[in-house]
Amino acid sequence: MAGESSAGAKGLAMVVLGLLVGGAAMAGGFAIGSQTARPIVEAGTPGTPAAPVELTIHMKNFKFDPASVEVAPGSTVTWVNDDDVYHTVTSDEASGPLQSPNVEKSQTYAYTFASEGTFNYHCTPHAARDTSGHGPLYSGMTGTVKVSGTASGTPPAPTGRQPLPPARPVQVFEIGRSAADVPAPITRTSPQEVHVSLETREVVAVIDPSVNATYTYWTFNGTVPGPMIRVLVNDTVHVHLTNAASSSMTHSIDLHAVMGPGGGATVTQVAPGETKSFAFKAMRVGVYVYHCASPPVDSHIANGMYGLILVEPEGGLPAVDREYYVMQGEFYTNGTTGEAGHHFFDTDNLLAEHPTYVAFNGRKGSLMGPGRALEADVNDTVRIFFGVGGPNLISSFHVIGQIFDRVYPEGDLVGDPHYNVQTTLVPAGGASVVEFVTLVPGTYLLVDHSLTRTIQKGSLGALVVTGPADPSVYSAG
Repeated sequence: MAGESSAGAKGLAMVVLGLLVGGAAMAGGFAIGSQTARPIVEAGTPGTPAAPVELTIHMKNFKFDPASVEVAPGSTVTWVNDDDVYHTVTSDEASGPLQSPNVEKSQTYAYTFASEGTFNYHCTPHAARDTSGHGPLYSGMTGTVKVSGTASGTPPAPTGRQPLPPARPVQVFEIGRSAADVPAPITRTSPQEVHVSLETREVVAVIDPSVNATYTYWTFNGTVPGPMIRVLVNDTVHVHLTNAASSSMTHSIDLHAVMGPGGGATVTQVAPGETKSFAFKAMRVGVYVYHCASPPVDSHIANGMYGLILVEPEGGLPAVDREYYVMQGEFYTNGTTGEAGHHFFDTDNLLAEHPTYVAFNGRKGSLMGPGRALEADVNDTVRIFFGVGGPNLISSFHVIGQIFDRVYPEGDLVGDPHYNVQTTLVPAGGASVVEFVTLVPGTYLLVDHSLTRTIQKGSLGALVVTGPADPSVYSAG
């Protein structure tokens, strides 16, 4: 804004930084306590059996550590926030005793437990509520304090990895957006006002149909990826973002095609049941990623919140026979690849960059089989808009049995393309466009050529080409 003070600009920059690291810059500075207010016995230090103790639970890496403790009545538990973002300590039951305000970095929240019982709690912004009855009431950042007259003030002994709970009833039949769901090419020649409406939804769907494994996804419009957006350069785009009332989290949108603070995220932090809007001018031709940018941003992306926006040049793109929309993303769960049951998001695996699944369009096998694989006829020109939601891995995108006639790296549709490319690198938060001609019939596999991801974790799709053979190009014997 013209005439904005340097202090105001600095404040805005801090808001943007807060979005990236988790929202601390946007939260109020409510002082709860000091980490050194009094001597505190670290959790895990044996206390006197059946006598009150003082313990510390750390809020670190979006987990309570330890997540479960046993103490005697009269014990005081103090939670210390070691993260850069704020957390809460909130009883699962609305009438429960743990009701902290926002606990900022280095602040504490303490509670003395007077009576016996089991007290389950969660962090409000970093846990998801589930009322289906098929698992715990909350998943994500959760903890338990058990108060018993025989407790010794130590965490319970580890019981080893528990099997996943049963798969949950799905709320959407198909989480994976069809690769054929591409908006039609733009035929108009002048910019106009364009309105884009999106809804963020948290839904249960199948992540691995081979073993009946489900997962709670966070999405744009109920699919992964979200809808592809197609506009003309210099269009004024009005984005209307609604967060479904059933959501447990605040959501937002950062479009890499936006030239403005946060890509739109600073003005679209939308609470459940609310709608926020903003407008931007699409000034740069290219293919760009969009994603949720609510704290913690990596967790929202890892749960499926990403898509592509195409800004077409004047006159449009050259005509082709087929256009497809494919995005790769990682899913970090508390289960193992190919394990049946309901998978929950797992922060430790995210921090280790150890995904359970790496998938095209939302789930294992999403682009395989009848009605899901890409299709073409012999001698068709195929264009694939390919993006990587991430949040962490670079894709080595390759189609087995094809050579890309043209690759538009980094989503650049203005510069000269690369020609005769076998495999193209696409970074997390980046996109590319590949084009090729299908010369002979057959099934061509789409892969991330970091092949363990394809063979073991699911980054596999198919292009089925039908039509007459051409022995001069390819033949057996």
